Parts: sequence; C-alpha cells; structure tokens
Amino acid sequence: MAVFRLDRRSKAVKIPLSWRQVALIALLGVLTPLFAACGGAPASQGTTLPTAVINAPTLPPVAATVNPISPVPTATSDNPAPTPVPPSPTAAPVELTFPLRLPQPEHGVVAHLYYTDRERVLTLTEIAGYTWVRQQIQWKDIEGPEPGDYKWGELDNIVDDVAARNLNLLISIVKAPSFYNPTNGLPRDPVTMGNFVEAMVRRYGTKIKAIEIWNEQNLAVENGGRVTVEDAGHYVEILVECYKRIKAVEPRIFVLSGAPSSSGVDEPSLAVSDERYYRAMYEYKGGLIKDYFDAQAVHPGGAANPPDTLWPEKPSYIQGCKPAPDRCWNDHPTHYFRHVENVRKFMVEEGVGDHQIWITEFGWATPNNTPGYEFGNYVSLEQQRDYIITAMKRIDELYRAPDGKPWVGVAFLWNMNFAVLWGAQGNPDHEQASFGILNPDWSPRPSFLAIQSYLAERKRR
Repeated sequence: MAVFRLDRRSKAVKIPLSWRQVALIALLGVLTPLFAACGGAPASQGTTLPTAVINAPTLPPVAATVNPISPVPTATSDNPAPTPVPPSPTAAPVELTFPLRLPQPEHGVVAHLYYTDRERVLTLTEIAGYTWVRQQIQWKDIEGPEPGDYKWGELDNIVDDVAARNLNLLISIVKAPSFYNPTNGLPRDPVTMGNFVEAMVRRYGTKIKAIEIWNEQNLAVENGGRVTVEDAGHYVEILVECYKRIKAVEPRIFVLSGAPSSSGVDEPSLAVSDERYYRAMYEYKGGLIKDYFDAQAVHPGGAANPPDTLWPEKPSYIQGCKPAPDRCWNDHPTHYFRHVENVRKFMVEEGVGDHQIWITEFGWATPNNTPGYEFGNYVSLEQQRDYIITAMKRIDELYRAPDGKPWVGVAFLWNMNFAVLWGAQGNPDHEQASFGILNPDWSPRPSFLAIQSYLAERKRR
C-alpha cells in the first residue's frame, strides 16, 4: 500500500511505492510493451499482467489457454509439492440483514485468472484451503467502443469456472472507459457506473458473491493524476448509485466500499491520506454512505514489519536497515498490517462500526528488483510465511467486537500466481512476484504450505 512522505528539508517528494499503483508510474515504460504482449484479447485483461503457459510435473494437467504467449521452460525445484486436501465449503449462508455480515472470518486470495492456466490456479486455490478468490477487472475493456456496448468475453469463463469450483468470487472494478473519463479515473457521472454494475449482476447473478467499487481511490494515479479530499464526496455518490443498482437486482451480493491505499501524505499529485479520505467519505452529506455499503475494503500495509507491531506504541526495528535517509519503513502506522485496527477505530468514531471490514489485499514482499519495494529485501521466505500466518491468526482470534462478533469478514492475501506470469516474461524477481505464494515454476513457497496447514487445521476445529 502506498505511504508517501515529503522531505521538508529538500522539498523533494519521497515515495516509498505501493504494491502496485505507484509502481505503475515508475515502470510505465517497461510495463507497456509487456501488456501489449498479451495480444488482441476481446475483453478485460483484469490485473495488468502478462500471460503465460508453464508446464509443471507436480500439478494437474495444463488446460488450454486463450491467446497464449511463448511457453517458458519449467524450472526444476526442490520444494515439496502441496498435498491435496478436500475442498473447503463455501461461505456460510448470508442473512438478508443490513448491512450484510459474515458470522465468522473467511480467507481468500487475489489471483490473475485472465488468459492463463485458470484450471491450475483454481486447483491450487482449493488445495491451499481458500474459499474466496478476488479478481480485478478493467471496466474500460468490457464497455465500448460505444456506451452501453458490453463485451464480457473471458469474464464469462472466469465467473463460470470459479462457480463450478464452489468458490466465492469478489470482483474489483477499476478504470472507467475514456468516454466516461478521458483519464480512465472515476466516472464523472455516477449513473454510468451504475449501468455497468447492473448489467454485470443481471448477467452473472450470485455467481459473483461480492463487488468492490473501485480500488485505492485516494491515489492520484487512480483518478487521472490528481486527487483531493473533496473527491471523496464524488466517490460516495458513485458508491450510492452502484449499491442501489446492485441490490435492486440481487440483494444477496455484498457491496464493498473501495479500499483507500494506506497513505500518510496529502499532495494532490500523489494522494490523500487514508484517514482524511475515510473520514471525508463517512461525513459526506451527514453520513449518507452509512446506508449504501455492506463492508469497508481495507489495504493494510506491511513493508518489512511483523504483523504484531505498530507505530508508535510497538514499532518494528528491522535488522540491517539503516535509518533515514535510507528509510526503514517503520515510522508511520500506514507501514504496518495493524493499521487495519486504526481504520476500525475511524469507522467506530464515524458511526459506521456496524459494517465489517474486508481486507481485500495484504501480504509481504520478499527480495525483489523493483525500485520502491526495497523493504522486501529485509523479508526472507520464512519470515513471509510466519508473518502471513500470524496475520491470519490475528484476524481469526483477535479482531472481534466486545460482543465477540468478528469485525473482519474476509481477508484476501496478495497474491497467488503473479510469479508465474512474471517468470514467463523473464523477470521472476518483480515485486508482484515477490509477494506471491507460488514460485515461477508453480511450485509452492513456504507460505503456501503453511497456509494450507493452517486452513486445514482451522477447518477441523
């Protein structure tokens, strides 16, 4: 998640980049040709990643893919193969109360399912024990070239394949068509996004279990290059319109308020601090938002900090990391997983504490070659494993209201299979790959095996 700082001494902007959004700025010249390599796909590529077909001897046979690029030879790995376990049940039935809530925390993973070996990805999701999958879609790749002209394409296959596995699907929507916003930021007219989500729900029904309205909308990069705290009100108007349109068709679908990026800076060309943005959303028009979302999506950071630490009361001290100017990413709460507790506090103070939080992205980078993600160089594969499991335990055991009810509904780990895709493009050390729980050859990292064990034991309890 993005945490921005301004160096008052030099007046230079220092940007410890987020997991994805700010990296888009630094790597735009590199990523553009990579994305083009995906070929002329008729529908959204989802999260912007290259595609790959990779054969691995220890996993199910490779299914045919759409628009594949040249295969990459499978690397030999000494890592043990994951042991299949019985598939986990779907989430508990939802009572149609307001807001919709889950009775116990669930766990999911962010995956890239567009034009890749989806069968293998979903099989691994089941083997790990996850019950939810989050897929991001780009609205601009589905609607067009004219308003109202929808080409669902590969999303049809994704939705059907996830449903066939009895997994729960969360769809995150980003990037408006240029005829609604030339910069592909939030649409100028909320009705246009309402039209889109209504069409999507009419097409797929409850095969989609939850919809997240936008992603890290407090970042300038998600708003065409500029963002102010006043933009939070416009976002609320969009959320209200989408909520009404979704619920009119299928009231059982969870509607999530999009997750602001964890950020401590207020600079229109970069970001609005997440606390200011949350509070601006909740206070707009006297709390209008309260009746128009089920859960608040949150993206807590992690940097290289263990998940039981939090600045300032229990800061992390990263061994081997030098103090400023070679920053250690430990001097602000937004660098910490436990910042989710601060967001919960904001919600209670603003009168929306009856709504659950869904953590739609969390995780820890490991050593990588991407500028801005150097904190990953202080996290070993074993530490990543331990941090993820500790975070999952906190969610399951500690994140509960005084009445014992959980205030986290679902937590999605970032990510499952991005290392496979980046490995196929010759960059297995990209930061997105480093966050993953698979290696580029599809073999499991220590974190995958630990998650599998934890979720299997959790299911038996």
